[in-house]
Amino acid sequence: MTMNQPRRGNGLEGAPRKAQPSDALVLFGATGDLAHKMVLPALYELARQHALDVPVIGVAFDRFTTARLRQFAADGVRRSGRKIDRVALRRLQSALQFVRGDYQDAATFRALRQALRGARHPAYYLAIPPALFATVLRGLGDAGLADRARVIVEKPFGRDLASAQELNRVALSVFPEDAIFRIDHFLAKEAIMNILYFRFANSFLEPVWNRNHVASVQITLAEDFGVKGRGAFYESAGCLRDVVQNHMFQIVALLAMEPPVRRGFGAVHRETCEVFQAMRPLEPADLVRGQYRGYRREPGVARGSDVETYCALRLFIDSWRWQGVPWYLRSGKCLATTATEVLVRFKAPPQRLFEDSAPPAGQTNYLRFRLSPNSAIALAARVKRVGKAFVGDQRELCLIDAQASRSPPYARLIGDALAGNGALFTREDAVEEAWRVVDPVLERHPRALPYSPGSWGPRAAAALIAADGPWHNPEVQDVAAD
Repeated sequence: MTMNQPRRGNGLEGAPRKAQPSDALVLFGATGDLAHKMVLPALYELARQHALDVPVIGVAFDRFTTARLRQFAADGVRRSGRKIDRVALRRLQSALQFVRGDYQDAATFRALRQALRGARHPAYYLAIPPALFATVLRGLGDAGLADRARVIVEKPFGRDLASAQELNRVALSVFPEDAIFRIDHFLAKEAIMNILYFRFANSFLEPVWNRNHVASVQITLAEDFGVKGRGAFYESAGCLRDVVQNHMFQIVALLAMEPPVRRGFGAVHRETCEVFQAMRPLEPADLVRGQYRGYRREPGVARGSDVETYCALRLFIDSWRWQGVPWYLRSGKCLATTATEVLVRFKAPPQRLFEDSAPPAGQTNYLRFRLSPNSAIALAARVKRVGKAFVGDQRELCLIDAQASRSPPYARLIGDALAGNGALFTREDAVEEAWRVVDPVLERHPRALPYSPGSWGPRAAAALIAADGPWHNPEVQDVAAD
């Protein structure tokens, strides 16, 4: 059977035909915050689904024991707010083992080899600071632990184009590309996957999904909270690196990509990478940076910090489909609400038959995707009011998905990685192309402008979008009510 032939299945097919499931999972950074809040609760979810049937070996420098790691895992699951299935929790705990050691010490990897007990296809999860990625990758290679194995790497994958290229070089010197799983949990969210499905499972969208009919695209990823004690991390990242270059660019790619020529995640990866390749590199004039008042008082933040907690940018995709269409992206902390929405604004009718039906008197049609905190798709159209006058109102036809996702993003991604399914992971070329777009403004940019917590960011962001705006603000009461 070739990839072009019909095949059964209800999702993107794509795991390599001869992919061997992993027979062990090694969690580097097992005692860290990421493991406690995300990875261990995700492993519990897999255990609850009877989808975790391999040993899990935690590795860290902290003075833990296997017993303490099992307690640590139970505490992480309880704090995640999940309803506790005691049988599933015991199943996870019984799978856990602990190896203590320094990642720069070859003895750590020798101890790991003994703990693996002959596992032939282990998967290594690097839930560690990015500065240690290369150290662990080289340690695995030098110890001969990379053969027939996989590695799962957390974002951020590099800090800029040069560091991403160097990290890719190190990773590819130890593992083949199809064994490197660059994780971005955003891609496993149900609403994000629905963008891909909605675009290509429906035929009505394709004729208007181009520069001839789309006037502009807005994407907002807003959070109503601050850095939550992670000031030291944010000082090293900022909003552009932490959210825009990965999460938001992935949304852009799914919206802007060409139809894959065949079914399979390899074809989807190629099309998303071509979107990144067509993106015009950013310039300082395309960018507004902001910092919420009070950020400099956060622990770990420099007194005179210029790190952005808010970022708005104008992006162009120089492709046949999207040439000349502006894409506006913004994200920030301490904004008016927590929500992620996409607004695709269509051009006005070519002839103004009714006084109120075209800008500036009227509003244009748009398609709105809400991605969080819940999932919704809405189409805005003008409808005539009752009476003799040809006057109308903008109305939305809205479909809200009330179903909660059965599996948290991290659980799905870890399960896919253990199975060898790379559909929801990013490739080397896509990572580097995304960095190429933002690289010119990582160091050469306007200063961060102050904004008040609870607002929609600095006023300068309105000027950025003025020619195609205003910004669409997800409504606080609408988000809360759904």
